[in-house]
Amino acid sequence: MAFRGRLRLAAVALALAALGGVALAAEPEKAATGKPDKPLGVVELFTSQGCSSCPPADEFFAELAGKDDIVALAYHVNYWDYLGWQDTLSTKENTERQYDYMRAFGSRSVYTPQAVINGRGHVNGASRKDVDGALARMDRTGEGMRVAIKVSRTSDRVMIDAGDAGNGPADAHVVIVYFDPPQMVKIGQGENSGRSLTYWNAVSDIQTAGMWHGKAQRYELPMTEIAKKGGCAVLLQSVGKDGMPGPILGAAFIHKPDRL
Repeated sequence: MAFRGRLRLAAVALALAALGGVALAAEPEKAATGKPDKPLGVVELFTSQGCSSCPPADEFFAELAGKDDIVALAYHVNYWDYLGWQDTLSTKENTERQYDYMRAFGSRSVYTPQAVINGRGHVNGASRKDVDGALARMDRTGEGMRVAIKVSRTSDRVMIDAGDAGNGPADAHVVIVYFDPPQMVKIGQGENSGRSLTYWNAVSDIQTAGMWHGKAQRYELPMTEIAKKGGCAVLLQSVGKDGMPGPILGAAFIHKPDRL
């Protein structure tokens, strides 16, 4: 199934409305993210608790997750579960997203640990040199975050302001990615049996919130939805004619308030 078909429209599920750039806040807005409007890039790690090659990538990913200028998201996949341990953080949607990237890149197979950089290419997720090199190269060549995304909030709403593309691409999906808080998992069976590993930013849900057509536009999300999750990020991601995921043009984290 294609990327656009699998991601549920959060405009209904989340009551997310496009406001065309008009601010309707009832009270002063507060910053909801400490990240830059244009981070260096997005790292999507495809990993598994049942993969013996993944722990080094998971440890490196924990460093990436702590950086202010990188949006780091970990997608736990389920195709290694047959080795004896069912990944406690995996979802079929995460696995499907990786297969969609495989088709988009013209690859013949998937693997772990795989790091997809800016939706444009992939490298070994355990290789610091390869991940850092891809981020730096794409930033130099204009394949980094081209569209600024600013996140602000009132007491009950989150506002997502996507900037203007200028002469860049004209269409993209506004994708909301929810993830769990950091958690340690003791693995009882399989290739990593006996190990206790801490996982960061493990994706639990992915939803399409609306469309962006190259012009500055505002989207609104109820704060109650953010409060239910461990964390949340917004990706401005283009989609190919075949429905496969394309380059990520902008990204930001949405942080929960200390209290509602």
